[in-house]
Amino acid sequence: MQKKALITGITGQDGCYLAKFLLGKDYQVIGVVRPEGNSDLNGLKYLKILDDITLMRCDLLNQGDVFNLISKFYPDEIYNLSAQSSVGESFQNPYETINFNITSVLNLLETLRILSDKRIKFYQASSSEMYGKVPNLPVKENSVIHPLSPYAVSKATNHFTTINYREAFGIFSCCGILFNHESFLRSEKFFVKKVIRDSILIAHGKKNVLRVGNIDVKRDFGFGPKYIEAMWFMLQQNEPDDYIICSGRSVSLKEIIYWVFNYFSISKERLVIEDSLIRPNELFDMFGDNSKARKILGWNYNFDFFEVLNILIKEELENFHEADKCFL
Repeated sequence: MQKKALITGITGQDGCYLAKFLLGKDYQVIGVVRPEGNSDLNGLKYLKILDDITLMRCDLLNQGDVFNLISKFYPDEIYNLSAQSSVGESFQNPYETINFNITSVLNLLETLRILSDKRIKFYQASSSEMYGKVPNLPVKENSVIHPLSPYAVSKATNHFTTINYREAFGIFSCCGILFNHESFLRSEKFFVKKVIRDSILIAHGKKNVLRVGNIDVKRDFGFGPKYIEAMWFMLQQNEPDDYIICSGRSVSLKEIIYWVFNYFSISKERLVIEDSLIRPNELFDMFGDNSKARKILGWNYNFDFFEVLNILIKEELENFHEADKCFL
């Protein structure tokens, strides 16, 4: 019998690539979009999978809407990828970030508790951001959690809520603790995408400088399409658990900028540090330990991030002229 997967946040980077991955495994994919307004379907169109997905409008802040949706489809697997996911934006709108991120997860898990169908497996998108001030590196699943932003606070709450519903109610619920992961479909508000796009504009004489905040910090970056495979692996296990998904190495933001600048022969004088772009709380270095995912899930990751940067630059350039009206 064909399996059914429900994906919240399907129009985001991870939702699009996960949908394509699951369709390749002959799943029926149901995607959740916002109840009002026009959803950005460009990622699904870009991957040529829009017509293969059932899109459903649902207000994740409304318990009744969530219950009706899940009880209508009774999916085998639920992947909750929906969230206000920008750290910077969370400082500007802490209430909206915390309210949506926490309430939506609670509504999903509470629906599963009420339905009491142990067949349904639930994946929660946790984040490396929730660890914050880690006393020792690399970050492991049991590292101390000390969030440094409203976004991280919401993700930490969701993480423990998911664990609580697993332990208290026997729900098959897993947390994937993903570190930074990039792709062509990454939103422009994220650092790597911004650097690549602005650099292309500078190289084409459409922009003068790249404006950034603190570039001395280091982060664990990876390739998004590879990371979503780990989400599926988690829900194929006999027992639910939580896993860190990362590259296991960190790279500084400065190195990323210089690599991209060198690719386009852009002078470092085109780099401008803006105090207004520096976050209120910042962590100097962060990288994770993916050994548990490798050992138990059989997930393998062997990309060097500069190799990933070349992939991203190439794909961005391939789409540059076709989309230059909106891109420029």
